[in-house]
Amino acid sequence: MTNGTTQQPSGPVTALAFDTSTATLAAAVVRDGTVLGSVQSNAERNHSVLIVPEIKRLLAECGLTPKDLDAIAAGRGPGSYTGVRIAVSVGKTLAWAWNKPLLGISSLEALALGAWESPEPAGEGTEASAARSAGIVWIVPVMDARRGQVYTARFAADEEGGWTRLDADGIRMAGDWAEALRQEAAKDGNVSAIRFVGETAPHEALYLAGPAGGAEVQSIPCAMEAGAVGKLAVSRFRRGERDEVHAFVPNYTQMAEAEAKLLAAARRD
Repeated sequence: MTNGTTQQPSGPVTALAFDTSTATLAAAVVRDGTVLGSVQSNAERNHSVLIVPEIKRLLAECGLTPKDLDAIAAGRGPGSYTGVRIAVSVGKTLAWAWNKPLLGISSLEALALGAWESPEPAGEGTEASAARSAGIVWIVPVMDARRGQVYTARFAADEEGGWTRLDADGIRMAGDWAEALRQEAAKDGNVSAIRFVGETAPHEALYLAGPAGGAEVQSIPCAMEAGAVGKLAVSRFRRGERDEVHAFVPNYTQMAEAEAKLLAAARRD
């Protein structure tokens, strides 16, 4: 939910951004398109313990205090049920305590943008030193959702700076999703590459299982970059968008397994 639009700022916009939807605790301070500092910690079980100390340390290293921030940006999922709740809860708490605007960012879009902006993508189907593919590239972020499923979406990027969402965040069967994208790219004819990025290892064979016409299919493992969360948030901020703090909720995409079992049991009673 957004509060509508507000007057666009004329000066630089500084955002504290963080995401805990994956095994990586990622935090960054972003000023417009520049990452002033960032943190990546691969300690999934300790996200709730580490996030506030890491944020404090990050701000100190950047020489900033809360009053220097223009906005708080939190990855709102989808992803780990517990992880998504941590980032959303911390985002709401800091925005309220520090009286700062709150902006929720799709964790999948941040994962995709971070992979696209990485200078040297490396993985199956691509050379480590390869430059960005010419033409339209589909960036497909994936997070393992178990039982052959992935949290995923699709974005189109190009060398001219274009960035377009093509599919909504959702949970899909990894093999069916990959096959559908390969077939669509083959029919389209204008797609130079399909890049599956993020938690690619569990289903990599499915992503690379067949041709996609003239498009190169790539599997590129990568971790969440909070700088991408911040850049997406700054763009929203400059458009005058804000999220209402008390109404801000995670995007789980699907019901948590425990809740689904409880609901199913209730329906049987």
